[in-house]
Amino acid sequence: MGRQEQIISERVKKLEELKKKGINPYPHKYEKSCKSTDLHEKYKKLKNGEKTKISVKIPGRLMSYRDFGKIAFGVLDDGYGKIQITLQKDSTHEKVFELVKYVDTGDFIGVEGIVMRTERGELSVLVEKLEILTKSLLPLPEKWHGIKDDEERLRKRYLDILMNPEIKEMFIRKSRFWNTVREFLIEREFLEVETPVLENSAGGASATPFATHHNALDLNVYLRISMGELWQKKLMVAGYPKTFEIGRQFRNEGMDAEHLQDYTQMEFYWGYANYEDGMNLVEDMYKEIARKVYGKTEFKYDGYKFDLNKKWKRIDYSETVKKELGIDIFSASKQEMEKKLKENHTEYAPGLEKGRLMDLLWKICRKKIAGPVFLTGQPVEVTPLAKRNKDDPRKVEQFQIILAGSEMGNGYSELNDPLDQEERFREQRKMKEAGDLEAQEHDESFVEALKYGMPPACGFGFSERLFSLLENKPIRETVIFPLMKPLEGLKSEKNAK
Repeated sequence: MGRQEQIISERVKKLEELKKKGINPYPHKYEKSCKSTDLHEKYKKLKNGEKTKISVKIPGRLMSYRDFGKIAFGVLDDGYGKIQITLQKDSTHEKVFELVKYVDTGDFIGVEGIVMRTERGELSVLVEKLEILTKSLLPLPEKWHGIKDDEERLRKRYLDILMNPEIKEMFIRKSRFWNTVREFLIEREFLEVETPVLENSAGGASATPFATHHNALDLNVYLRISMGELWQKKLMVAGYPKTFEIGRQFRNEGMDAEHLQDYTQMEFYWGYANYEDGMNLVEDMYKEIARKVYGKTEFKYDGYKFDLNKKWKRIDYSETVKKELGIDIFSASKQEMEKKLKENHTEYAPGLEKGRLMDLLWKICRKKIAGPVFLTGQPVEVTPLAKRNKDDPRKVEQFQIILAGSEMGNGYSELNDPLDQEERFREQRKMKEAGDLEAQEHDESFVEALKYGMPPACGFGFSERLFSLLENKPIRETVIFPLMKPLEGLKSEKNAK
């Protein structure tokens, strides 16, 4: 019998013995009186060796236990923090010492006793009563070794969070991150809405969708690739002046340090505003996120450094490509663009339209920018849903936020000319028919809505990629439960090799 099997066998025996004694190792409830953090705050001035007359009840997972005969110490984690518990022969009832024989690290217990500070200065609960709340059967990873294999660590994220306080704190920050965004927009009178996740056509972005089938309606449908962009614009038609949505969206594309297939996204739409207004609002939003979530504005990521509190520069798309690569994207032919991509060792699929080639050229330049920078002047071919620039109709009124060589937000003055929109959708359809899987669908219902009239508006969106950048971690590390291959699939792959 291996060590693991032996531990499980011993714990099962303890479980059975508890039941024989009439003790339920899985009770329904425990009435606690405080949290560990409350005790540390309330009794921070308690002197070494001093005892209070205050009795408390606190539950939690037993993380460690050391028995020295007449005295024993344990550490209880109640989910808010840790508190030491102390068992003493002259203060703790003998029944507690008998019961604790059936307790292992990893078990959930509830203790009742007075608050004290040990001679060594550790705040502690001197145990008078103890209850077993959950008997654990599997041992926790060793404290100083933990789970070393990254695949196993992400697969058993609950243990990763339990054993690593910094991981637990990261996900608390992630909650604060999205709440800060939500509060920022609500304070500015944006209405939070919910739009469909299943759609008849995947619109609002250029990406490959996930396809599925709706049995009840016998329809082939798609998981959304944007945060309700076309739906929120229909709400502009309906008369809502400001809307936003925070939710999950799905793109059936590659995985890397910055991309996942399902992730959280925020998009807002602001009636009677344009992309200039959007830039001002978004800059304030990002600075507020930095201050409220991190208490700083300077960050590092993958060798880049940037300060969100510095002046956000504005750079032009075509001018930047011309400066860095020596090619004019508006006058260059497809062959010249392809040649430039080859010179810069950039892979591309054959037969791409000019818009895709322009985008690939720009992405070469983007890697050199630490930011914060607003990129403007994007070509019409790249963004089919944005309003044309009134001074240069080859371009659209778009802005992208560049941080650490990556796009960390995208917005524009929304196209509300239904005829122009219809023509751009036709061009996208030609691209799709030519083999471009990321080209947008021709959404006739959206065009019809525009024909009823949509006010001028600014739209903007960013994903949780921004959070991973501020955390200086690959995006998969910042997802609480990332999608993993089933263990059976991994075993099959290993056997095949």
